[in-house]
This record gives sequence, structure tokens and C-alpha cells, in this order.
Amino acid sequence: MSFSLKHFAGRSMKIAALALAISLPLSAHAHRQWLLPSATVLSGNEAWVTVDAAVSNDLFYFEHFPLRLDGLVVTGPEGKPVQAVNASTGKYRSTFDVQLSQPGTYKIAVVNNGVFASYKVDGQQKRWRGTAETLAKEIPANATELKVTQMNSRVETFVTAGKPSKGALAPTGVGLELQPVTHPTDLVAGDTATFQLLLDGKPASDVEVELVPGGIRYRDKLLDSKLKTDADGKFSVKWTGPGMYWMEAIVSDQKTSLPQATQRRATYIATIEVLP
Repeated sequence: MSFSLKHFAGRSMKIAALALAISLPLSAHAHRQWLLPSATVLSGNEAWVTVDAAVSNDLFYFEHFPLRLDGLVVTGPEGKPVQAVNASTGKYRSTFDVQLSQPGTYKIAVVNNGVFASYKVDGQQKRWRGTAETLAKEIPANATELKVTQMNSRVETFVTAGKPSKGALAPTGVGLELQPVTHPTDLVAGDTATFQLLLDGKPASDVEVELVPGGIRYRDKLLDSKLKTDADGKFSVKWTGPGMYWMEAIVSDQKTSLPQATQRRATYIATIEVLP
């Protein structure tokens, strides 16, 4: 019996974590996902960064839930995968280390793909969250009014050792992604930076982008900015001050790759540093 209870508890925790991760775009907007590197610009060889990963109301503080690392992907300066080490997940945050063994820019991302479904059983409204692989197995055969939404999210940040490079910045062509025009680790207060949003590798036009500077708990106002991408998916930001900034964009459409899904929701989130 003890084995069964442990097995059930472990499975329940995994399902709950996955449900939170893929439902966040549908939940209260104050719960923000983010990655926070210990530094974004480093000099010298054999440098290291430690990255915190969390979901919180305040940026960038640990007070709500850890960001799970199941979809962690680190891309090195040559566009090849880099292994993160010392990964762990606690009560309020996850953390891991990345060795910057080569000079150049690294992209650090947590990528998740999931499914959200709503349906009725015997007249009662039900909700389900999980993966595309388990959708058919876990939705009851007698379910009615089934509505399925495909979820894609990318949470990322950028770190450069030495001279900035572009090899890690190439888009994958899946979901909502950022294609920097201005390099993401070469941002300076007072300057104007330009970025491009891509959806499935193509310019994402007329998409709202929200920017929020960190340190929310120390001020009364959010100080967020709302921008819109142009016909080429580009938008520009004039940095009013130095610090860490949180960026988010969300797109909803009907371009699903899952036959049962009628809607897709793609989310892009990034943490970037603006230097003095």
C-alpha cells in the first residue's frame, strides 16, 4: 500500500506542476514566469552563471512557485546544445548552473508544449491539462462539448561571455520566438533597441508586447509598457533606465498541429538586462 500511495502522490505532483505550467497564460496575469541569470555579460574564459527559475507576483523574487525545468534547453554560441548542471527544484524556485566554456552568446530557455481541454460529463463541467500523448487516454469516452487548446510557451534569457555572437539566436521555427535585431546582451539605458517577434518562423504582426522593469515590490506602480509589433513583426524600445526587464507576448490562433485542438495559444517570455 505504501508503494501505491507514494506512486500516486508523485504522479499527482507531476500532473499538478504540468497543469500550472501550461495554464499560467490562462490564469491571473500577476503570476509571471521568469529566468534570472546571475549575470548576463561576463569576461574571461571558463565563466559560469547560476540561473534562478520561478513563477511569482513580484519580479524577480521567489514567493509563489518554482518554474519546472523539464523543458530546459541551453544553446551555445555555435548553435549546439549545452548541458546545464546542478539542477534542483525547491519550494519557491528552481536553479541550475551553466558553464560558458566558449566565448559568445548563450540562449537559455524553458520550452513547454501542452494541451488544455474543457468538457462535460453527465452535465458537469470539467477541465483537464496535460500532454498531447495523454489526451486521448485521460479524457472520458462519454465526454461531451469537448474543446481542446494547444499550448506552447517559451521562457528564456541570454548570457554572453566575451564578445557577443549570433549563433545561439537562430529561431527554431516553432511557436512564438524573439529574433533580436539589437543584440539582447548589448542593451544600454537611454538607447533604443529593436526586436522582431516570429510565429512559426514568420513575422508576427500586430502582437502586443508587455515590458515590466524588475523591483516591483519596491514601488507603488507597475511601470509597465505596452508595445505593438509592426507588419514585419518588429518593435522598438527606448530604455528609460538600467536593470532587469521582463518581456511577454501572447498569440492565439487556430493554427494547431493537434487534430483535436481548435485553438492554439503561444506565449513568449524573456528576461533581459539593460546596463547603465
